[in-house]
Amino acid sequence: MSERILCVDDDSNVLAAYKRALHRRFQLDTAEGGEEALAAVAAQGPYAVVVADMRMPEMNGVELLARLRALAPDTVRMMLTGNADQQTALEAVNEGHIFRFLTKPCPPEVFAQALEAGIRQYHLITAERELLSKTLAGAVRVLTDVLTLVSPVAFGRATRVRRIVAELCREMGIADAWRVEMAAMLSQIGCVAVPENIIVRAYRGEELSGTEQEAFCSYPRVGRDLLAAIPRLEQIAEIVGYQEKLFNGRGFPPDYRSGEQIPVGSRVLKLALDWDTLISGGLSPEMALAEINDREGHYDPRVLEAVTAVLQVTEMHVVRRVMVNDLVDGMILAEDVRSLQETLLCSKGQEVTTAIRTRLRNYAVNIGIPKPIKVFVPMKVGAAYPLDGCEYVEETTIE
Repeated sequence: MSERILCVDDDSNVLAAYKRALHRRFQLDTAEGGEEALAAVAAQGPYAVVVADMRMPEMNGVELLARLRALAPDTVRMMLTGNADQQTALEAVNEGHIFRFLTKPCPPEVFAQALEAGIRQYHLITAERELLSKTLAGAVRVLTDVLTLVSPVAFGRATRVRRIVAELCREMGIADAWRVEMAAMLSQIGCVAVPENIIVRAYRGEELSGTEQEAFCSYPRVGRDLLAAIPRLEQIAEIVGYQEKLFNGRGFPPDYRSGEQIPVGSRVLKLALDWDTLISGGLSPEMALAEINDREGHYDPRVLEAVTAVLQVTEMHVVRRVMVNDLVDGMILAEDVRSLQETLLCSKGQEVTTAIRTRLRNYAVNIGIPKPIKVFVPMKVGAAYPLDGCEYVEETTIE
């Protein structure tokens, strides 16, 4: 058999006996003690089977096999001991998750049969892992291919969002970040059930009718249901299902979850999706960041910190709501400005100039403008008050 086996014992005579008896049937390496065994696994592994003696100085067999499980989870672990008491067996099974428990003295033929059984078990483990890996990768590839054909716009968004998500995961040090990245890549799969024109307008942040909004809001649920039917994608399906859930519990799905109860991958994905919408709508990165920071309760504060660090902006904007008379040249309109008669006066993204201020003041006096105006205000990082001289309306009075 080609698979290698590692025997661990603090007695060199015992190790020599293993080699003499088994070298014709197995590729056998030896280690005198736990530390030497771990070093061998790190440098030469993985081994198909590791057999450890229970009674060894500094690190006993239970401790070694427990550490080996974390280092090489596919390796089949066995234990040999001359003290076959019940407690030793329980510790070995519970902590080391051993495959076989053998007692000394162990006849060579019995030992060889146990090693052969261990190698067969290793074959089963690795074959199942490879099958699952290839099956999973194939399923994901088919889904993304379908999305590419049915909705190239949705596929393009998923690709952009995945890049943002990868950077946020690295910045936050998220464990199993691959799941979050895969969820980002599959986040728009539910859009196959939504008309293309609705998808395009929603991605741009345009206003949708009630029925259009209802259709678009169904895509996370559709995506979750599609992915949940594939084995090993259950966690990714949950991330996709909660991608439009706000940190404060609002959004959809409309259930009890909020804050830390929402999967961390969904919290990362929500911010990345909204970032993409704002950028696709024509905002600069600085203004998109200002808009995101203005949305109280929408995002996990940890994700907000990460996106600020990832962007590395040197000039920030903040969102303020000001009365018409407090507009200052250089501000950027953060929303369309309409009169009480719904006439569009200025478009979102326009820079405030003297002419615009005059136009808005005339309408405010003669026809009326329904509420304070939402603007982006440039602010140097670390400054306490942007553009001194403006009287800002408290945001709590606007809603």
